[in-house]
Amino acid sequence: MFGKKKQPPIKSLIAHGSRIEGNYIFADGLRVDGEVVGDIRANPDHPSILVISESASVTGVIHADHVIVNGRVLGPVHASELLELQPKADIQGDVSYKALEMHQGAIITGQLRPLGGAAGEKPTLKLAANND
Repeated sequence: MFGKKKQPPIKSLIAHGSRIEGNYIFADGLRVDGEVVGDIRANPDHPSILVISESASVTGVIHADHVIVNGRVLGPVHASELLELQPKADIQGDVSYKALEMHQGAIITGQLRPLGGAAGEKPTLKLAANND
């Protein structure tokens, strides 16, 4: 989905020091630097990106196309395209994803569930180092 296409812009921010209690629905992109107690869901009709920063905490269910986590999540994470786990990611819950990128130091306390596609279909492997 996001291979060569431009990612949606991040248009919303939950700032550091802010706390939201209740479910949050967003379109395009959302960055969370504060605390959310409730579910975060992207509008399923449009491409979406969700960034959970190092200072952020989310307690609830997360649904988005592309999810980047570098903070704490207490609850399941559903990334319909790509789930990126940065070094300080701490997820306590099951995760489902189409593609997964996990950095050293990231922690998942739960089950990993790849989303089904065509039988035997795997995403293209891209190496970080290019030896051209």
